[in-house]
Amino acid sequence: MRTRRPWVGALAATVCTALLAVTLSAPQPAKAASNMVPNYEVKPLLDPSVVLNSDNKLNSTVRSAFGMPDTVTKMNVQFMDTPDKDIYNNGWIARVRKMEGDKDFELTYKKRYPIAGGDIDAALTQANLEGFDSSDTNYEAQVEWGYRNQTLSLSRVKNDSKSGYSGMDLPSASDSRKLLINNIPGKMDKWLYSGWGTDMLNDSRIYGPVLAKRYTGTWSGLKTYIEIWPIRTADGSGIEYVVEGSFKTDDRAAAQQKHDEFIAYLQNKGWFLPQDSLKTQLIMDRY
Repeated sequence: MRTRRPWVGALAATVCTALLAVTLSAPQPAKAASNMVPNYEVKPLLDPSVVLNSDNKLNSTVRSAFGMPDTVTKMNVQFMDTPDKDIYNNGWIARVRKMEGDKDFELTYKKRYPIAGGDIDAALTQANLEGFDSSDTNYEAQVEWGYRNQTLSLSRVKNDSKSGYSGMDLPSASDSRKLLINNIPGKMDKWLYSGWGTDMLNDSRIYGPVLAKRYTGTWSGLKTYIEIWPIRTADGSGIEYVVEGSFKTDDRAAAQQKHDEFIAYLQNKGWFLPQDSLKTQLIMDRY
């Protein structure tokens, strides 16, 4: 029988150790972050000709059904964009809002993705490819679920103040630009090139404002809102009222079920308007 020389065993051990060291020190492929996990906001429309009084307030029958008092919360809203709507046309919105009772202005930067054929995961994956993934905790992901259409919205909200304003006043165009530019998040500012967002806001004007009113109640155990948005008509001669109901849930299956149940409830009451809510688009088109 042949005997293995001691140096052979030592050499083999050295080689194995070297290979192991190389394996352990070799860079591992980066693991991609997972998609964001959204919540869901169901947002069907109500027929203003049925649910509003002659003074354009929510009638008592509707308020009673949702346990809503006759008091409302006012919110004054305007959007900032270039004359050619470059921000909106690239899937972003820059919004300034003043909620009744709040001291500061609420600045919202929102990136929106259309959801085709109900494929929510495809929209989340597209957002991931463009830098919005689960590691980014600055943005809230939400699926806005209307009558038929769904939209994925990724929102970054900041608050800031400006002297010289009181009550429900919104800042001037100049002050709105400054507030939004001073607080602009990196993703928006670098969207098409470094400084894109700042450039667009520097060239922006006001779309709006719209002074909306919100009623708060409950439906099926869920906190429910009905908002009334007075939006200029297409010819600019009058006001069209958009009435939108809404509630939120964190669960996709529950959102689907409650979406269908809520619409059936509104249909049974004769309050449902079989259209999708396009209030942001209406404001961008009409102001």
